[in-house]
Amino acid sequence: MRGYLAFAKKEFVEFNRTYKLLVLFAVFLLLGMMNPLTAKLTPMLLEKFMPEGIKITLGEPTALDSWAQFYKNVPQMGLIVVALLFSGLMSQEYSKDTLINMLTKGLPRRTVILSKLTMAASMWTAAYGLCVAVSWGYTVYFWKADALINIPFAAFCLWIYGLLLIITLVLGSVFFANSYGSLLFTGGFVGLQFLVNIIPNIEKYNPISLAGRNLDLLNGVAAEKELFAPIIISLILCVALTLISILVFNKKRL
Repeated sequence: MRGYLAFAKKEFVEFNRTYKLLVLFAVFLLLGMMNPLTAKLTPMLLEKFMPEGIKITLGEPTALDSWAQFYKNVPQMGLIVVALLFSGLMSQEYSKDTLINMLTKGLPRRTVILSKLTMAASMWTAAYGLCVAVSWGYTVYFWKADALINIPFAAFCLWIYGLLLIITLVLGSVFFANSYGSLLFTGGFVGLQFLVNIIPNIEKYNPISLAGRNLDLLNGVAAEKELFAPIIISLILCVALTLISILVFNKKRL
């Protein structure tokens, strides 16, 4: 336990000193502010800058429009930033040979994997929580009368999917000696989920639905129970991929 805590502390300090922490929180804070503001200001901006003689009739923006921006920007932009920041978790250790000394002194290899996952999952949770809180706060401020259902559950679904991607990144980092390999591995994992969605009746089990059906939850088109299966499968995959990462790293030559 002492080795785990020490290595996890080292990961947090390193993430902060390389300014990745600043970048992560700045991006998610900006996304949290941008989502409701974009929904609120877009109709006014279009009306103001539209060429003379051209008229576009847009309805009044609602709280649902704000969350629509959230579930468009966070999966497309936020998760990409997360992937870029965490893709080199293991490759940096390989290139600098920093693990050899610690492992030869008795540090269990599983401690390395679990410490890195702890740091990455904690940073993702904190940054994502900040983004949700800021978006929610601005949305309530602009649209006090709009009531939406399942906001916490919809946000929880996307958090689970982000966690799954982080664990996939770690596994990719274990397999490959550079961050590009980790990114390609994770991109292939996501691409495979899109391909699987082509098969009828698979969508209700596919983890990708946790990042794609959030608005359906908010407007009542989908019920919470419809996403229980993807959540369970995602959690099983998280545990399985973590165990695979440990097993592969135990046999990897440094």
